[in-house]
Amino acid sequence: MRAFLDLGRQPLSDAFPREGETDGEFFYRLVVGACADCSMVQLLEEVPRERMFREDYPYYSSGSSVMREHFAETAKDLVYTELTGGDPFIVELGCNDGIMLETVRAAGIRHLGFEPSSGVARVARDKGVRVVTEFFEESTAKAVRAEDGPADVIYSANTFCHIPYVASVLRGADALLGPDGVFVFEDPYLGDIVEKTSFDQIYDEHFFLFSATSVKAMAERFGFELVDVRRLPVHGGEVRYTLARAGRRVPSRAVGELLAAERDDGLHEPATLAGFAAAVARVRDDLVALLRELRDGGHRVVAYGATAKSATVANYCGIGPDLVAYVCDTTPAKQHRLTPGTHIPVRPAHVFQDAYPDYALLFAWNHSQEIMAKEQGFREAGGRWIQYVPDVRVV
Repeated sequence: MRAFLDLGRQPLSDAFPREGETDGEFFYRLVVGACADCSMVQLLEEVPRERMFREDYPYYSSGSSVMREHFAETAKDLVYTELTGGDPFIVELGCNDGIMLETVRAAGIRHLGFEPSSGVARVARDKGVRVVTEFFEESTAKAVRAEDGPADVIYSANTFCHIPYVASVLRGADALLGPDGVFVFEDPYLGDIVEKTSFDQIYDEHFFLFSATSVKAMAERFGFELVDVRRLPVHGGEVRYTLARAGRRVPSRAVGELLAAERDDGLHEPATLAGFAAAVARVRDDLVALLRELRDGGHRVVAYGATAKSATVANYCGIGPDLVAYVCDTTPAKQHRLTPGTHIPVRPAHVFQDAYPDYALLFAWNHSQEIMAKEQGFREAGGRWIQYVPDVRVV
């Protein structure tokens, strides 16, 4: 495994300490490497899963109207294209607050969600979604197979890339899926990350940065075949991959097209990844220079969206309360706390509207359209957005 990007000492991206309770923060080294044999891109230091996916895990998928619509459409797509047999059964890894499975449940389809973070799992149960508060792996998959029978679909969104122990997950998928079952997962796409210099997609939870090339190689090691891919616009650019047992489905044309595009673009070439690392450093330098210039000029700057991604940006760039007064966020579990590592105060969203700043650093850039439509008053009052993907600019 060849390291190509070092983002330095980083905290848990979704652990927001209270003021006065920062001494015990957990830190690790965020370094990214690439395998010369299988093209997999991944973190080189693993964070224990129990530290990340805790009872107080603060991310709720239903917090975004865009994601609510996305998962409702995804559920309908799976129901009508994959769950065609009698008494179908779908399993989701990392079901969060039940945003996708509630549509499946409403359709009267047997389902089960795996969600190890008990807080969000309770929210899913309150919606009538069937959930187990466990990690999906070979042993738990076999237990479900024994109780519920084979699954037609195993689905995962922004979860499979979190899991370093892919061997156990894929063996679990093999044990749980029926003969013609499929494993469908969507995660941030390496191609988009490199193209957009969206290095904040790299943090503790995103252990793997998948591509069609690396997923194909991974699947083949466990008797699966990559049979479909679909580019998705959500979360700054993702791909939905579909795996089936080898020989059970004819791969779609889209698979060959994306594999060819990755080869033609040199996505996995050392020079491409080195160029990405250099672009990341330029973004850091430009962003810090801009924030210092605004501070020294007497301008008030706040940030918008206390996202997991923002932990990478703030800690890599050294952005603290001296440069950004506070971060506003709609998630109650994050409010009145501090950002991981850099300890910028997190305030409720209404604080932003109560007294508009001069500039707002848009950490939640992947929801920019939704946010800017909501915050038109900020622009009308003369406020300006700072963005850093794909480069640093004032909007």
